[in-house]
Amino acid sequence: MAGMLEFVVRVVGVIVAFLVAPLVVGQAEHKVMAHMQSRLGPMYAGGFHGWAQLVADGVKFVQKESVVPAAADRRIFEWAPFVAILPYMAALAAIPIAPGIVGADLDSGLFFVLAVMSVGVLGSLMAGWASGNKYSLLGGLRVAAQLMSYELPFVLSAASVAVAAGSLSLTGIANAWNPWWLLWQLPGLVVFFIAGLAELQRPPFDMPVADSEVIFGPYTEYTGLRFALFLLAEYAGIVILSALTAVLFLGGWSGPGPDSIGWIWTILKTAVVAFIVIWVRVSFPRMRADQLQKLAWQVLVPVALLQLAITGIGVVLT
Repeated sequence: MAGMLEFVVRVVGVIVAFLVAPLVVGQAEHKVMAHMQSRLGPMYAGGFHGWAQLVADGVKFVQKESVVPAAADRRIFEWAPFVAILPYMAALAAIPIAPGIVGADLDSGLFFVLAVMSVGVLGSLMAGWASGNKYSLLGGLRVAAQLMSYELPFVLSAASVAVAAGSLSLTGIANAWNPWWLLWQLPGLVVFFIAGLAELQRPPFDMPVADSEVIFGPYTEYTGLRFALFLLAEYAGIVILSALTAVLFLGGWSGPGPDSIGWIWTILKTAVVAFIVIWVRVSFPRMRADQLQKLAWQVLVPVALLQLAITGIGVVLT
């Protein structure tokens, strides 16, 4: 009975965190961009610091009609938003917040999270294919091409940390972390973060879904709550990327004070990384398709391989 109660608590905790964290990041993006770009609109909705902007956005999406194009494959079209967002919920369950505070403490947690995150691209492919729109299909294929390019440096840089820690468990990696990693694994951190932005199609890597490119990529035919789910999947991806970066490279719950407040350090580190994700969006122009591919294959992959080699040599020598 106690085991079942613990399981229910963990499931409820993951669901609540998944529903709240992406919305907080989305609201933060509105406010941070408003400050950086002097956009006053989002700062006034509802009064104090525009607190009602999130509510207004939610009402807007709810009241819009969810249209299914006549030429669309209806079943795949309707399921695509859920396929895009559910992998992030599964990934969140395996990321530890503090010792003992994790939805599912897996021995191969890093492998599980990386594998599950890569499934999200299927939602974009399904959306592009099922829309019955050749431009949406083209956008879906461009998303797939981008994610295939950046998946390799993303995984290689994470593998470097696993080699250094001698474990695939995210809890084990966080426990093995030490401040020296901030220098030793810095190239891997940079590669991991950049590749993660590209996997999430975040600016400056949003070429496949940018309105100035091929309409809005695979999401052109989506309206209402289905479109909102794709947006929520993007913010959920930011949460997962930020939390994973904090655990792998920044020590997770490591910080001053007792372990009982370790969860505070994890959340703070995750929030800082999420802020950097938003700051990058505001600060850098969008890359061209050729620049995007060159960055992946000519820069990130060699750096990630070099980092992995250095880590392997360091582990053997020590």
